[in-house]
Amino acid sequence: MTKRPRRLRDHEALRAMVQETRVDAADLIQPLFAVHGTNIKREIPKLPGQYHFSVDRLAEEVKELQSLGIRAVLIFGLPEIKDAAASQAFSDEGIVQQAVRAIRSQVPEMLVMTDVCLCQYTDHGHCGMVAGDQILNDESLSVLAKTALSHAKAGAHVVAPSDMMDGRVAAIRETLDAHGFQQVSIMSYSVKYASAFYGPFRQAVASAPQFGDRKTYQMDPANRLEALRESALDIEEGADMLMVKPALAYLDIIREVKNKFSLPLGAYHVSGEYAMVKAAVAAELLDHDKIMVEILTSIKRAGADVILTYFAKDMARLLQQKGQ
Repeated sequence: MTKRPRRLRDHEALRAMVQETRVDAADLIQPLFAVHGTNIKREIPKLPGQYHFSVDRLAEEVKELQSLGIRAVLIFGLPEIKDAAASQAFSDEGIVQQAVRAIRSQVPEMLVMTDVCLCQYTDHGHCGMVAGDQILNDESLSVLAKTALSHAKAGAHVVAPSDMMDGRVAAIRETLDAHGFQQVSIMSYSVKYASAFYGPFRQAVASAPQFGDRKTYQMDPANRLEALRESALDIEEGADMLMVKPALAYLDIIREVKNKFSLPLGAYHVSGEYAMVKAAVAAELLDHDKIMVEILTSIKRAGADVILTYFAKDMARLLQQKGQ
């Protein structure tokens, strides 16, 4: 035999030399959960290794992430008050706004991204305004745009609308530009499926819908071509980056979106995907570091430029230990 693929697998250095896909700490975005109060660092029961942080404790966590080579965080907030108008979502003293200001002032080199949605802030738990049992699309756009603007005023570098209302990217872009925030980027949750993998997150931020479900605005997991239509619309409306969510069960969608469009692409390795691994590791069914690396590599190999993942800190620490 003259052609032997195993030759390139014969030595560790050779395998590293020809490795096609690498995950770097700079590829990772760490989600963080901000809460009201002081001196709070409280582990989230369904997300081992993830915490609720009061604003005064956020900077120490972000500094540690920065020391590991992570260069971006995505902020979620848990308000003290929920109402039908989602008023705390766009308040200048809202929890996300406070968190952004704290991080920007104490860790200025960190890229600060914010989730723009209403489900944490509404008493009904839906991602838009409601009338009866209907989730209102157009009436939600101004609220989402006000929320994004408040994040930009607080200092967010990137706003990330996750609501899946039609037209929200255009509404946010128009509002940001009209108020002088042309430099603030939009990373759109352009392809967000109505997935069963969100369970731990919804418990972490108390955002489960109080009636019905989110299938009238989040996408059917069976649909592939719709992902391309949604991405194309968001590009037309002014998105700077796209995102596929979840990641692991939608690797084919990540690849299709990447093949079709030239914008930078993120993939959100979501709470359920993370929690499954942690549970399997706790049951001694899987090796933590090996499965973590394999999963994140698969997401990068599928075409993601950046990965939003609760494994960001663990992965960055492992890379640092290996001198990478």
